[in-house]
Amino acid sequence: MAVSALFDSMAGSYDESRRRLVPCLEEFYGTAVEVAAPPLRAALAAGRTPEVLDLGAGTGLLSLLVAAAVPGARLTLLDAAPAMLAVAGGQLRARAVAHHTVVADLADPLPPGPYDAVVSALAIHHLDDGGKRDLYRRAHGVLRPGGVFVNAEQVAGPTPELDRRYHEVWLAQVAALGSEPAEIEAARERMSFDRPAPVRAQCGWLREAGFADVDCFFKSWRFAVLGGHRSGGPGDGG
Repeated sequence: MAVSALFDSMAGSYDESRRRLVPCLEEFYGTAVEVAAPPLRAALAAGRTPEVLDLGAGTGLLSLLVAAAVPGARLTLLDAAPAMLAVAGGQLRARAVAHHTVVADLADPLPPGPYDAVVSALAIHHLDDGGKRDLYRRAHGVLRPGGVFVNAEQVAGPTPELDRRYHEVWLAQVAALGSEPAEIEAARERMSFDRPAPVRAQCGWLREAGFADVDCFFKSWRFAVLGGHRSGGPGDGG
């Protein structure tokens, strides 16, 4: 089963299960929103509508959180799974959030923007390392000067032993949160599509793509929030 079809098949239950399968969910997503928010608020202060592109948006959880933090932002949600985007669209419409959805793969050309923020959560790890590097370059290209890229992501351990430890800790944490064996097994099936990379490598790829102020803003075992901004905005001297 293709990864998009796999996620489509669980669109209705995805958000509920994610709260059990991402043990640090609130801080993980909360940090991503905190990193994304400043250029969006700057756009509002300048009299513009903040524009956000959510890559691999799924059911729209990150988009909803960004919209709640910065009312008035306009969201573009891109995902290869139409059923997931249908759930996202329904939730955004219910909250009167300006948005549109794009059915596309992460390897496809990105909507041109320009965007004040390009965000992603638990999606880019489906690409191989070359695909990640290419996407980071393309994300940089659709940002306004001063815009931010934020990737809330599953990452690999820096060594095979640490990667095994990440998995052991995750299994213990999700079981403690009440995840049943069938749910854990389904998650492991989805993870067979994953191609996570270590934090240090991904920060290097972001710098190669042209991002400034690259950092890992949050990390809890296999979950990390990475990002940087496109130079040239206010205070960047160019």
